[in-house]
Amino acid sequence: MSRGARTPGLTAFIAALTLLLLATPFVGLAVATDWRHPGFAPGDGSAVAVSLGLSLVALGLIVALGTPLAWWLARHRVRGQWLIDALLLLALLTPPLAMGLLLATMYGPYGPAGRLLERAGLLLTNSAPAFVMAQFYAALPYYVLAARAAFEGVPRELEQIALTLGHSPARSFFHVSLPLARLGLAAAVALAWVRALGEFGVVLIVAYYPQGIPVKLWTNLQDIGLSAVYPLLWVFFLVALPLPLALGLAVRRRLA
Repeated sequence: MSRGARTPGLTAFIAALTLLLLATPFVGLAVATDWRHPGFAPGDGSAVAVSLGLSLVALGLIVALGTPLAWWLARHRVRGQWLIDALLLLALLTPPLAMGLLLATMYGPYGPAGRLLERAGLLLTNSAPAFVMAQFYAALPYYVLAARAAFEGVPRELEQIALTLGHSPARSFFHVSLPLARLGLAAAVALAWVRALGEFGVVLIVAYYPQGIPVKLWTNLQDIGLSAVYPLLWVFFLVALPLPLALGLAVRRRLA
């Protein structure tokens, strides 16, 4: 058998092996779950409600603030651009626990911003606003970088044509840039949603309470054992996946 004939077979074998490795943890979860008695631990329901409600708030803030930034980064080059890129990468690459400590240092009760905000009645430690803040900082860099790539894929010529036809920059953005970048933006929203919903390290430091799904999984494991984790873990997958799947399918149907 020639080398050319062996290569497709070897590639298919490696691909199948890789897919098998990806599927193995989920198969293990399905096997380990006691389907006859899938009981939930006390507080699991409130953890789901906290994660769903506050993650949607965080996602709204991320999209509202991150989309203009991503478009601006995709369309403008300024002196010291590398500093902006470095800041985004620094926020992206900082370990979650380290980011949580940084937020606690700045926004905690003894931090410079935290003291000022506490006087105004806003407590950013172990509160709903702190939970949203933790998710915002954890997911924003992922959204901005993905959305920036989506806007960079939109031809500038089309935006210029819209401007020459009398459209304002804002109208050009909403009627040209945004529709053409929608597939990449949908992927960015899905990434930010999963990243915010699953954040553990940052939330653990600044917003242990109210407990969301990731922290509740940790406390169930510590207090009860591994068997108490499985039901809530399945709920996490059921909660986290529908939005990314719906966004992806909706965009692809429009493109079809």
